[in-house]
Amino acid sequence: MFVAGHAVASSAALNLELVNDPALVEPVGGKASAAAVLRAQILLARVNFSVGQIDAGFGSNTGKAIAAYQARQGLAVTGVLDPASWAALNQDTAAVLTRYSVTAADVAGPFVKLPKDMMEKAALPALGYESALEGLAEKFHSSPKLLELLNPGIKLGVGLVQAGQEIIVPALDGTTPLTKAAKVLVDRSESTVTLLDADGQVLSHYPASTGSEHDPLPVGDWEILAIAPNPTFHYNPKLFWDADPTHAKAKIAAGPNSPVGVVWVDLSKEHYGIHGTPEPSRVGKTQSHGCIRLTNWDAKAMSQVVAAGTPALLQE
Repeated sequence: MFVAGHAVASSAALNLELVNDPALVEPVGGKASAAAVLRAQILLARVNFSVGQIDAGFGSNTGKAIAAYQARQGLAVTGVLDPASWAALNQDTAAVLTRYSVTAADVAGPFVKLPKDMMEKAALPALGYESALEGLAEKFHSSPKLLELLNPGIKLGVGLVQAGQEIIVPALDGTTPLTKAAKVLVDRSESTVTLLDADGQVLSHYPASTGSEHDPLPVGDWEILAIAPNPTFHYNPKLFWDADPTHAKAKIAAGPNSPVGVVWVDLSKEHYGIHGTPEPSRVGKTQSHGCIRLTNWDAKAMSQVVAAGTPALLQE
């Protein structure tokens, strides 16, 4: 059984040739190397079992994705990279890392350091990326640190990455297309969102932040009312227990760094929805204000296969 290792990923351990060769990255000695974890995270993403932010680290979101994948495949549910799961994932033999040429749009910006205060955010015309690196990391469902590890010697910081520059990134073009979902299942105890087909089979699985002690998940049978891409966020401090008492109602502009990210999936429970986030590394690891928070890319993927009237079961 291949359990999670604790080795710190390094650029030497994550070179393209190594990670792309399943024979070289297969876990040995009972522990999964950073290269094996990275390969598994990308392969899981390509079959719609998201680990959230791809980072080559074996965290709780990766364990949950593996467990959900094992259950769908009829394998023993261990939550670790055991031999059977490794073999099943590696039936996909296409390269998991690829070379990408940075486009002019990737570096066009504008990139602005964003304030934390909601009233200051309300004064901005848009809530875009703070750097080209942040945008590229989101495009490839990755942590910025992972892109830096995959590209040692290439400067990817603010204003440094250039159009035409070639970088190594996760290869996600081969992701299995999703079909329309018949039901959305939100599980508070697992901090996950799962899409099911009409037969109850799993279509996709995502890590999620699902409420808090102050704003618990509204358990029950609800349904999707509407889907709003690139939403304006209507900030009402009275709905937030930790809001600054000096704040007033405000409109927060759309953008990937909006408090609700790039999409809002409205639920029949007033004030509640499933949405993206400006902080993908925190999904599934921190609490929310009652709504269901996914990474921007997972929220967008989900929003494309649900519709008004799709049932949403929110459970403990």
